[in-house]
Amino acid sequence: MKLGKVEFCHFLQLIALFLCFSGMSQAELSRSRSKPYFQSGRSRTKRSWVWNQFFVLEEYMGSDPLYVGKLHSDVDKGDGSIKYILSGEGASSIFIIDENTGDIHATKRLDREEQAYYTLRAQALDRLTNKPVEPESEFVIKIQDINDNEPKFLDGPYTAGVPEMSPVGTSVVQVTATDADDPTYGNSARVVYSILQGQPYFSVEPKTGVIKTALPNMDREAKDQYLLVIQAKDMVGQNGGLSGTTSVTVTLTDVNDNPPRFPRRSYQYNVPESLPVASVVARIKAADADIGANAEMEYKIVDGDGLGIFKISVDKDTQEGIITIQKELDFEAKTSYTLRIEAANKDADPRFLSLGPFSDTTTVKIIVEDVDEPPVFSSPLYPMEVSEATQVGNIIGTVAAHDPDSSNSPVRYSIDRNTDLERYFNIDANSGVITTAKSLDRETNAIHNITVLAMESQNPSQVGRGYVAITILDINDNAPEFAMDYETTVCENAQPGQVIQKISAVDKDEPSNGHQFYFSLTTDATNNHNFSLKDNKDNTASILTRRNGFRRQEQSVYYLPIFIVDSGSPSLSSTNTLTIRVCDCDADGVAQTCNAEAYVLPAGLSTGALVAILACVLTLLVLILLIVTMRRRKKEPLIFDEERDIRENIVRYDDEGGGEEDTEAFDMAALRNLNVIRDTKTRRDVTPEIQFLSRPTFKSIPDNVIFREFIWERLKEADVDPGAPPYDSLQTYAFEGNGSVAESLSSLDSISSNSDQNYDYLSDWGPRFKRLADMYGTGQESLYS
Repeated sequence: MKLGKVEFCHFLQLIALFLCFSGMSQAELSRSRSKPYFQSGRSRTKRSWVWNQFFVLEEYMGSDPLYVGKLHSDVDKGDGSIKYILSGEGASSIFIIDENTGDIHATKRLDREEQAYYTLRAQALDRLTNKPVEPESEFVIKIQDINDNEPKFLDGPYTAGVPEMSPVGTSVVQVTATDADDPTYGNSARVVYSILQGQPYFSVEPKTGVIKTALPNMDREAKDQYLLVIQAKDMVGQNGGLSGTTSVTVTLTDVNDNPPRFPRRSYQYNVPESLPVASVVARIKAADADIGANAEMEYKIVDGDGLGIFKISVDKDTQEGIITIQKELDFEAKTSYTLRIEAANKDADPRFLSLGPFSDTTTVKIIVEDVDEPPVFSSPLYPMEVSEATQVGNIIGTVAAHDPDSSNSPVRYSIDRNTDLERYFNIDANSGVITTAKSLDRETNAIHNITVLAMESQNPSQVGRGYVAITILDINDNAPEFAMDYETTVCENAQPGQVIQKISAVDKDEPSNGHQFYFSLTTDATNNHNFSLKDNKDNTASILTRRNGFRRQEQSVYYLPIFIVDSGSPSLSSTNTLTIRVCDCDADGVAQTCNAEAYVLPAGLSTGALVAILACVLTLLVLILLIVTMRRRKKEPLIFDEERDIRENIVRYDDEGGGEEDTEAFDMAALRNLNVIRDTKTRRDVTPEIQFLSRPTFKSIPDNVIFREFIWERLKEADVDPGAPPYDSLQTYAFEGNGSVAESLSSLDSISSNSDQNYDYLSDWGPRFKRLADMYGTGQESLYS
């Protein structure tokens, strides 16, 4: 009869309980020799208790508390006089003791993986005196393990790689499972490994968990990945043991075990003859089942008639062989080429050379297609020469072009006028003869670079281009002239024979530095008494004085005509005029002034006097302008014109007040005497008339009421009065309040009477106003006495 997994576990638990109960008698207190234990009042030698280790089975699932063991003292006579006490780890919470019998029970389910043992202390006390009758003793309750934890792969799932074609027994990876059960008790933590999935390609060692290859010649190109399931089982793999599994993904890595092979033994490509140099003709690729570096290729042309015409290189990304053109193709010269191309792996693996050569060859045939090409000139550049004196219509030279195609179509010529904008040349459309169309001038343009177009008669879209460089040959057609515009001066105190100017000449004709110039004075100037010319024979000449005493008053400028002849054939000449000015010079001969007009002024009037006269004239003009301006100014009237719209004016008051003389803007009486007789408010832009107001009786009214009534009344007057100013104004009044004994000190109230103000009341105001009473209180007579 076979037991199931659950029945087997229960069977093991029953055996463990039986073993625990069989050891209870050993766990009870037994007597042995020990030190005497003395109680008060008497002396008695006792043998203390000796504890054996208690064992408790983990994971107990019963409904009643699990019996652990029993404590017993020799002193206990069974009459209930002894009380047992338990302390230490788990006392009262996990383990309880019957204080009368000493029986220990476990009240909770215990897990060895959480805590393997508990250390407790036992004490036997006299129930009446509560004094120990035995020394305190320590014992251990050990949790007995059961197989309640399956093996676990903490590092799973696993990934690993192994080279393809590896021999049998090649180690791939090691897997490890852990079991939380007690490895020192039984076989609960003894694990063995087995492979559930992945056979027959791989195997695993039962004890170590090392996975190895089990078949030879595993080919990555056939299958590159395998999924293995590994099982770990405790109880040494016996029935009833617990197990756990993990997955292992094994990838076969590539090795260079496949040689390259061309899919075809020959290829053919058609290429137009007009294809430019360095253009791609074709792409070929040898197939290689390997990947990465094992599939890298090298291509080369090993044979054929196009070795110098084509070349092949490798595309690093696609590993293709790229065939390109090295020289121009010509259908008329050769119509096809044959190439033999080899492809080989860069790095071959010596272990697999027995599989065959790691290279392959193929044949590539390239067919050149005919293209209608433009005419081709016999020379890329035609240099020509013509004299600038040649006549219009003379022949300069001839260009020639032909159709390179087999049809050999006739060619017509023309000049690209973008290169001959002035239309100096013409070309015969049929013969290619170039002639002059206009007169040429070497000094204007010494070289003409023109482009000649040659087009097929049958297909005008096919145009060839030839280049002609026409050099204009020089003739002596330009007379010599001064090299620059000379500014020549002669001092009034110059001596005879003194050099005042050195001149040279230039000629636009060639050679620019090889001409020989001859200088002389003209026939009219040869016999002059002022200047002479000396030819230095080095293409320069010197101008010399022939007398002294040049004076600006007599003549300030001299014109000297000079005759210059070049050495051309025939020679050319020209007359150039040299202008010579007479100047006042200092002692070193440096010209100071050459102005002849300065001598017209009186001799006794200096330059400083002239400046002073001009300054006086300017000052008088400024004074006259100021006087005229002052007289034209009109004083602005204070009273505005009635026709002026005063709403366009902004009137600002930036003063602090009008003082006692201001009887309108700061009328303090108007604030305190609200019953004063008010006439219609006059406009501020007309001259006010003096208003005499009677001084009203002071009313004792709160200040805020006074101000509010005053402001509202003023506002009403402004709203209904058409003569009031068209603007709002804010008036601030310094107000002392109702408590002032002196009332208002302002003289504005004086307008309420036609007579002078009487200040006799000041003497009644006390000593603080004594000074004012002395000054004003005695009337006006005292002020002028």
